[in-house]
Amino acid sequence: MEAFAYTDINAPLVERCRLGDRRAQAEIYKRYAKAMFNASLRITGDYAEAEDVLQESFLSAFRELHSYKGDSSFGSWLKRIVINKSINCLRNRRLQLVPLADQHDSVGPELESGEYDAEELGWRADVVRRCVQELPDGYRVVLSLYLLEGYDHAEIAGILNITESTSKSQYSRARKKLLELARQHGL
Repeated sequence: MEAFAYTDINAPLVERCRLGDRRAQAEIYKRYAKAMFNASLRITGDYAEAEDVLQESFLSAFRELHSYKGDSSFGSWLKRIVINKSINCLRNRRLQLVPLADQHDSVGPELESGEYDAEELGWRADVVRRCVQELPDGYRVVLSLYLLEGYDHAEIAGILNITESTSKSQYSRARKKLLELARQHGL
């Protein structure tokens, strides 16, 4: 079996960006802005901060494009910038992981399963999204990085400068708190 090298479909566009082509930069922004904004919003929990992070991330990416080696997709490289800037934004707000004393141990019965119409599912998704936003910063960040962004606990520990066991416990508590909030919102 012949091995194939990874080729990013955006490589020609990225190369044009390296040359300072403003149209290429606008196209890259158009392709990635929504996904990167959503990643930042999940971490910062604040719409205005997520918008600021998005703009700063794209400015940094275009300024530092020479450091992009192409060994992963441009989107992955950009997402790393967005996540780091989002976490720095939280640190600037003095990110505090929730102390052990604030742990919530109550977990109730499983949510009822079954079929729902599209409107019902949309409503539930909105409620879950709001519940995630209500989580304390430490919980929300670890939950977002692990569950939504796909990082493992060792990677999260490195990103947040915490221990792997702290990442795991924050994730566990975040899940419990999320279930509690979901029940309070009628899910």
